[in-house]
Amino acid sequence: MAKRGALVGLDIGTTKVCVIVAEQSEDGEVHITGMGTSPSVGVRKGVVVDLDATTRAIEEAVDKAERMAGLRLSAAVVGVSGGHLASQNSRGVVAVSRADHEIGEQDVARAVEAARMAAVPASDREIVHLLPRDFIVDGQDGVKSPAGMYGTRLEVEAHIVTGASTLLANLLKCVLRAGLECEALVLEALASGEAVLSPAERELGVALVDIGGGTISLGIFAGGGLCYTAVLPYGGNHVTNDIAMGLRTSFGDAERLKIRHGCALPRQVGEDELIEVVHVGSHELRVAPKRALSEIIEPRISEIAGLVKAQCGRSGWGYRIPAGLVVTGGTALLRGLPDLVSERLGTAVRVGVPEVPGSMADTVSSPAFATGVGLVLHAVRQRRVGRGLNGNGTVYGRVRQWLREFTLGA
Repeated sequence: MAKRGALVGLDIGTTKVCVIVAEQSEDGEVHITGMGTSPSVGVRKGVVVDLDATTRAIEEAVDKAERMAGLRLSAAVVGVSGGHLASQNSRGVVAVSRADHEIGEQDVARAVEAARMAAVPASDREIVHLLPRDFIVDGQDGVKSPAGMYGTRLEVEAHIVTGASTLLANLLKCVLRAGLECEALVLEALASGEAVLSPAERELGVALVDIGGGTISLGIFAGGGLCYTAVLPYGGNHVTNDIAMGLRTSFGDAERLKIRHGCALPRQVGEDELIEVVHVGSHELRVAPKRALSEIIEPRISEIAGLVKAQCGRSGWGYRIPAGLVVTGGTALLRGLPDLVSERLGTAVRVGVPEVPGSMADTVSSPAFATGVGLVLHAVRQRRVGRGLNGNGTVYGRVRQWLREFTLGA
């Protein structure tokens, strides 16, 4: 990186590409120094469908971020999403190797490797994350750092996220063609969680719902770590499509109406409030009740809330979220959405907004930038715990090395 602590997060979403540039000060604080965004037209439901268009969008966003930060960017931590992602929990068990039964780092690594081997993905899938959640020493659970303790048997419970090899390779190919090295692939739900969840929520149990343009990333955190992951092929674009059809306007005008006047609860809209709608195929303006717009939005948000509730139930971890739901992503800006989701799910719901210090804090203080900010915060956390982003011995390194070979090989 250009200077100590400098990090770059690259969020390649369905509606926008976002680049966040940050630096870490000597005291550990993360300060945003640059940001760039561009429309994303080559990604559908979190998956690259047009290599050239996605590459151009990345280049445009990178150029804007470089101008603002005054740095030449060469590498980035890249967010990954899409319905091809899957997760499972796995357990690894090993005997402590030392004669005096003191647990060493090598024992910890062997236990994590045993968990990985117990959940070997299919040949067409690659491990994106292997996240140790909890260690058990001689039957005693709740151990976070077993190295240095005494025991004869070491177990680890790990959360493993995998993705389709070819789809991951397409994503990385766009990044490489845009002139960036991929330092790490990071699950978007994990990144967003870094930006908007408090340590208390992670420990108590909380569901993070990141509603983007084409996908919903669901992550359930409990006991301080991620324990369930799912990506649903729904998002804010579905709301926009409903508005376009219901009001007979173009997708672009429907998006503007959603952002400026949208509300998920019709009762929060006055009966006498009006909006101007451009009829599709012409420049003719007509007046419509704003409540009609809200009545189009409400059923889709209710459906999304129902899908999230069903997914939490299927996860087996639904009972472990006493802290409720935290919704983030661009669609979380929709007025009335937290209230409606809270009503449908019967639990507390708040909007997650990234909070970082520095002069640019206000620029990124929006749910729409949760993933981008979270990507750099995740990288900082890995550095603090001594897990490099580049080494081929790490999960990140193995995935990146495989993808480089897949993409650039003869």
